[in-house]
This record gives sequence, C-alpha cells and structure tokens, in this order.
Amino acid sequence: MRKAVIALFFGCAAGRSTPVEPVDLAAAAREAVQHAWSGYHRYAWGHDELRPVSRTTRDWTAEPLLITQVDALDTLIMLGLHEEAGETRTYIDTHLSFDKDIEVKNFEIVIRVLGGLLSAHQMTRDPRLLALADDLGRRLLPAFDSPTGMPYVKINLRTGKASNPKSNPAEIGTLLLELGTLSRLTGDGVYYTKAKNALTQLFARRSKIGLVGDEIDVETGVWLSRESHIGGGIDSWLEYLLKAWLLFGDQDCKRMYDESVAAVNRYVADETRGGLWYGVVDMETGRRIRTEYGALEAFFPALLVLAGDLDRARRLQESGFRMWMSAKAEADGFDYATMRPTHPKWPLRPEIIESAYYLASATGEPRWTEMGHRFLRDIDACCRTEAGYTVLDDVTTGQQGDLMPSFFLAETLKYLWMLGAPGALDLRKVVFNTEAHPLLVTPRPAPVRASCRRERSAPCRPPPTLRASLRQ
Repeated sequence: MRKAVIALFFGCAAGRSTPVEPVDLAAAAREAVQHAWSGYHRYAWGHDELRPVSRTTRDWTAEPLLITQVDALDTLIMLGLHEEAGETRTYIDTHLSFDKDIEVKNFEIVIRVLGGLLSAHQMTRDPRLLALADDLGRRLLPAFDSPTGMPYVKINLRTGKASNPKSNPAEIGTLLLELGTLSRLTGDGVYYTKAKNALTQLFARRSKIGLVGDEIDVETGVWLSRESHIGGGIDSWLEYLLKAWLLFGDQDCKRMYDESVAAVNRYVADETRGGLWYGVVDMETGRRIRTEYGALEAFFPALLVLAGDLDRARRLQESGFRMWMSAKAEADGFDYATMRPTHPKWPLRPEIIESAYYLASATGEPRWTEMGHRFLRDIDACCRTEAGYTVLDDVTTGQQGDLMPSFFLAETLKYLWMLGAPGALDLRKVVFNTEAHPLLVTPRPAPVRASCRRERSAPCRPPPTLRASLRQ
C-alpha cells in the first residue's frame, strides 16, 4: 500500500494536472496520520507542536501543554492506532499539569485541550482525563468575570488573572460544547451556565439587521469592528449555536442560530456568475465591503448540511473547490471577484475537507469523496516532508513554511479518513466540536466526579456506547 501511495503523489506542480488512479482514501489518510505522528513522536515528543522542516519544536508558552498529544489522541483511537494512542494517553495521564504560571488563549485551550480531553475520556473512560478536564475548566472560569459575562481573551492558569478585553464572536461563542459537556460529565452546572450566558450576551448585541461584527470589547459590549462575514473571528460562533441544539437540545441556541443564519444568508451571501460565495459586509447596513472568502469560510457548507440546507451547501462547496483548484491549495484569503488569493498562506486547514465529509455523509454522492482524493493528493504532493507535513506559505508557488499545527492531526487528516470511511461514525450519536473532537449526545449528566481522581485508566479503546458508532 505504501508503494502505491508513493507512486500516486508527484511533485507539487506536476501533480496538479496528472491523472491518477483512485486509492483507498481511508487507508491513505491513515498512513498520513502515521507519518505525521511518527515525525512528531521522534522530533517533538513532550512539546506542543513540530516544525517538520527544521525538525525542531514550537511551544505555545514557556511550559508546554502537550497540545499535539491531547489534540491528536482521539484521532489515534478512532483510526485504531492503539499502540500510539496508549502511549500518548499514559504520557498525558502522568505528565500533563495545568498548575503553571502561564497565560493562555481561553478559546484555543478550550477547543483543543479541553475538547480533546473530554472526547478521549468518553472514548476510553479514563478518569484521569476527566480529572484533568475538570481542573482545566475550573482554572478557565475567571475568564468570564467581565462586566458583560463575555470572556476575556487570555487567562493565567495559576493565578486566574484574565486579560485582553478585545475579543470576537468566535472566541466568545465557541465554548459551550466543551464546557457544557464538562457540566454533563461532572454534574457541575457552572460551566454550562457561564458559556451559555456568553452566547446570549453576544446575541443580544447583534445589529438591527441581525449581524455581528468581528471585534467587540467584552468589558463595555461596544463593537470595535463593523465588518461581518463567516470567516475567522465569527465562523464558529454560528457553528456552536446550531451544535449546542444538536448536542444538548438547547432550544434557545436553535432559535439564535435560525435568526442569525437568516441574516447571514440575506446580507453576507453573494450570488455571482461564478457561483455562490459569502463576502464581507457592514454589520449595520449590509453594504458589501469586500468580495473575500477563504479557507476558514469553507466550514460553512458543513454547517448548512447540519441545518438541512443541502442545496446551498452543495453550491458553496463547489465554489470552495474552485478556490482550491485555482492554486495548489485553498488560500486563507481569496477574492472571488478576481479569483486570486489575497492572503496566500494555507496552514493545513481542515474546513473544506470537513464540508466534503458532511456532504458525503448526508447525500452519499460520490462527488464529495472525489474531492477528498484531490485534497489528499495535493496535501501529500505539496506539504509532505520526511518528518511530517508542513504549512504552505504561498499556495500560488507551493513555497513551504515550517510548522505542523496540532489541528492537522486533530481535524484535517481525521476528516479525510472519515470521508474515505463513510458511516464510521454515527452523526446521530456524536457532535464534533470545532476542533473535530467528537462529543457524545447524552440526555443527562453522568455522575462521575466522585471517582475521577481515584481510579486508574482502562484499556485505550472506545466504550461500548461509542464503539457502536466506530468501525473497529
């Protein structure tokens, strides 16, 4: 299989136009995970992220938080890499501590670390992982102590000192799935209450036409930017409104989603001769400011699928694919009026693959799996190194950078594997957080707090409730 995969992928430029034979997408994605993980394990074990070109490490703070290990653990479990998963879980159990005098970004730590710990706990029933999640959640709570209840951007894990009031809807509104799940698992409702209030406070400050901007002061509640779109700074706020309804049955969140997405579809969507796109508008008037879309915006077809809007999802995914095909990958910023990148970097993002996965799961149409073959082929041709995979600094030239973000293992390759293994996960039983950590849909809190600090871990395999949703 490995030789077949190597034969498939040519140079970054040559691979753009050369016909190839189809491969087993799930097997190829699994091999990519093994290659990426091997590089991390060899050159960056115990550190946050790998720089695969220089074979050095990148830590987010002075003291590592094992970002890649926590973020990737449920991927290793799902793909049946039990030896790698077991070693990683043991290392996390024995080495990870949040009692550190370091300042972290609340949003990033919630989606990557808290989400990763909770998902892996639900898969393994390892009580140490839940104890770590509970400890982390408790240390993050002071971030919500602003006059509005919307969280500060940064928090010191040891002192609880919060800082930086200039935030955005994504960082304010992308916390409820993880903190709500923590409430369910520990029986402590404070996590759900804080995160839900932040969502509600943000929704209350939308404009008269129903849009939000992309920067707000959490102390005053005053908007600092009137630019509205579906990209970075706003994207996952919309995602969590819908997913909180799917995961928890929260009808308030469903109502907020319906009202918000209606405004987005009315004012931000842009029907052009080149297809359906979503640009940048003024939140107060709906006036179009820029015809810019990008890699982060490419999550939106997935959200539309979850909401049942398949027609719009299909058309927008086709637009995103045209963006991908116009260069060597999708750009972080792309002017769909000129069909040229405005921000030519591509940090190995998962969103367009995520949308292909949801479309394939919902429709069974081969078109979306065909896209997946293209995505993986181009990633391997342009981003693969001897020690892992690296970001592209320029999608027009294929110039490589030197970083393998943790989400490449947590999201990008996981979605590619699932795209090649349709039905591997039952989407009626789990909801993915924005970092692709699957969280179980559960009707009521699980009474586990009393035992989570005393018991040792069980074998590194999903419990029966999740095992039924995974093809082992």
